[in-house]
Amino acid sequence: MTDVANPEQMLFASTAQAFLEKEVPLSRVRQLHADGISFDPQWWGRAAELGWASLLVPEELGGGSPSGDGVTDLALLAEQAGHTVAPGPLHPVSIVLAGLVEAPSGHEELIESLVSGETVASWAVYEPKRPFATATASDIDTRATRTGSGYRINGVKDRVEAGDQSGTVLVVAVCDGEVRQFVVPTDAAGVTITPQASIDLVKRYARVQFDGVEVDESAVVGNAEQTPAIIERQRQVALLLQCAEIVGILDAVLAMTNQWLVDRHSFGRPLASYQALKHRAADMKMWFEAARATTAGAVAAVAERSPEAPKLVSVAKAYVAERAPVMLQDCVQLHGGIGVTWEHDLHLYLRRVALYRALYGSPEDHHRAVYALSRKTHAAEEIGA
Repeated sequence: MTDVANPEQMLFASTAQAFLEKEVPLSRVRQLHADGISFDPQWWGRAAELGWASLLVPEELGGGSPSGDGVTDLALLAEQAGHTVAPGPLHPVSIVLAGLVEAPSGHEELIESLVSGETVASWAVYEPKRPFATATASDIDTRATRTGSGYRINGVKDRVEAGDQSGTVLVVAVCDGEVRQFVVPTDAAGVTITPQASIDLVKRYARVQFDGVEVDESAVVGNAEQTPAIIERQRQVALLLQCAEIVGILDAVLAMTNQWLVDRHSFGRPLASYQALKHRAADMKMWFEAARATTAGAVAAVAERSPEAPKLVSVAKAYVAERAPVMLQDCVQLHGGIGVTWEHDLHLYLRRVALYRALYGSPEDHHRAVYALSRKTHAAEEIGA
């Protein structure tokens, strides 16, 4: 993850780091929260100028990445964002683009607008009071009905990131018994958006209701045969973004905590000199390296479109999202009383990690997924033998 393969990636990562530290330091995150703002659209426009929204888009569609490996570059960017728990729609825009570029016909203008930062889009995939699920039509209540000129969409989605600041949502719905995706402008007649707060200081979500929303034929993304693979690609991108950002968060928090252990003295000695605390620091370093390694494996698999990618992203999410909250709670405890105050920055990181732990499947969900995929692989190997 933090190992860059070439000078282009190194320059891209360092530029992103400098931009984030200047434009959205932790003090800015706190100010956005105080002002009731999720992110500044003009700031996101400047981020898009640096190529943040173009990484998963091929050059023929107006995109490109510094190294030619957009998935890895995106993961590097997410890791940098974790250092300052940055605001902004990097996740939803990247997830939507991951789907659109798989079947871009009819959506070239939207892709161009997203790459330039002029438009924000989000993935409307969650159903109210239901866990994350996209596999079968029985998991989805939102319906798209064919009309003479296109489709009519009815249903409700929630936990749509930046939904109230998005110009477009990519809606997962059932049409003729099959799961499909539709591009729907948020200003279309029949669309109602209700903001939803989250545990994070600046991440905002929305409940989006579709009451007889009419879209034309070009709104559909891909055909029925392509859709499952497109949605799986989006799911993988969503998970690697989470894991990469959590790795950045852990890197920042461990550095902060280790410095505190050196600076803080007890009985005339720095806390870092006590053997029990050395052991805890060593344990956290080991867990951090494991989190970084599992994330790197998932990123590589997704970048290569490996058949192992579905399993490896679940391995990463299961480990990283399970271990990270424990590590952050340890860091809070190691800071003593100051660690549980509003003024200390630790809770900004802990809030983001707690949010990501829940979205797109909990660690428990992904443990079960890894088990199921491993059994399937083992069974196939036995048949082959």
